[in-house]
Amino acid sequence: MIATALLFGLLGSLHCVGMCGPIAFLMPVDHRNPFKKFLQILSYHSGRLLTYALIGFLFGAVGERLNLFGLQQQLSIAVGVLMISAVVIPTRIFNRYNLSKPAYKLVGQIKSALGQQLKNKRKSTFFTLGLLNGLLPCGLVYMAVFGALGTGGAFNGSLYMLLFGLGTIPLMTSAIYLGNFLKGKAKRRIVKLIPALVILMGCLFILRGLGLGIPYVSPSEKVTVAQVEARHSCH
Repeated sequence: MIATALLFGLLGSLHCVGMCGPIAFLMPVDHRNPFKKFLQILSYHSGRLLTYALIGFLFGAVGERLNLFGLQQQLSIAVGVLMISAVVIPTRIFNRYNLSKPAYKLVGQIKSALGQQLKNKRKSTFFTLGLLNGLLPCGLVYMAVFGALGTGGAFNGSLYMLLFGLGTIPLMTSAIYLGNFLKGKAKRRIVKLIPALVILMGCLFILRGLGLGIPYVSPSEKVTVAQVEARHSCH
């Protein structure tokens, strides 16, 4: 389950380039010094990964608390249903019941802070840009957060989001170096793969929650409960 996060980030990073590409294009990297430019980009990605890991830790911890109430499998099924619903339900219906509207003010403040950082050229600028970039609302990140919640543990949730972030690095880095390099048929083909991957991940979470006794994919309820108890007995 956790390994799918890397693939999800890799294929979904085309969406990231579309949403966060302008930030990548405008970053004040030093184009005259290749080594310094590399370090600046590395700093930017480090900030982004740290934000993702912290978000994964928080939502994974929530999932872990739900597990203590014996809701691990129900949570996994719910996460899978949410993932699939986000793909199959028309966007206009989601927009009608958009629960994130109260957070628009906070998002505006994050964008304002990003704008200020893009004007700076301090050493900390790129790390701060990454931290703030990771907080921007994004449908793809929401799907990854669902996945982190469904892992049922703070560490696993953090690892899930970290791997998702690592998967986005190749295309995001290419966007900084090459600009908007993906166009035409290649771009459309990759975009079509993203919903299919989300549905596949949703099905995997549902399978895991059903407890069909399939090793690594859908372990039985007795096994998952024993794992949770063993984990907490160690603490």
